[in-house]
Amino acid sequence: MMNSYVDKVLIVEGKSDKNKVTKIVKEPVEIICTNGTISHTKLDEWIEFLDDKDVYILVDADEAGERLRKLFKREFPNAEHLYIDRMYREVATAPVHHLATVLIGANIDVHTEFLEMG
Repeated sequence: MMNSYVDKVLIVEGKSDKNKVTKIVKEPVEIICTNGTISHTKLDEWIEFLDDKDVYILVDADEAGERLRKLFKREFPNAEHLYIDRMYREVATAPVHHLATVLIGANIDVHTEFLEMG
C-alpha cells in the first residue's frame, strides 16, 4: 500500500477521490484513503510512515471532511492542507480543472490537459 520511495503523500477520504486525483497527478505521489474514518492503530502506522514525507491533505468541504482535517492538523502539524471550493462539496464531484489548479498550487505536478479544461 504505502511506497517508502515516494516523497509526497496525498491523503484523501475515499476511493472515488483517489481515482479522480490519480488521473490528474503527473508526478509520483502516494495517495492514501481514510475511507471516511481512521483508527488509532492505522493513524499510528501513518505517523511513522509519513514522518519524512511531504504530506498533503485533500478532503471534502463538509462536516466529515472538517473533522478529518482537524485530526490531521493535530497529528500532522507540518502537512499542507488543500481546499476545494465549498460549492463543489466533495473532491469526487469537483471538476478536474479545479482539482488540477488546487494541486498545482501545492507544487504537485499535474497533466496540463486538466488545466486546459477550465
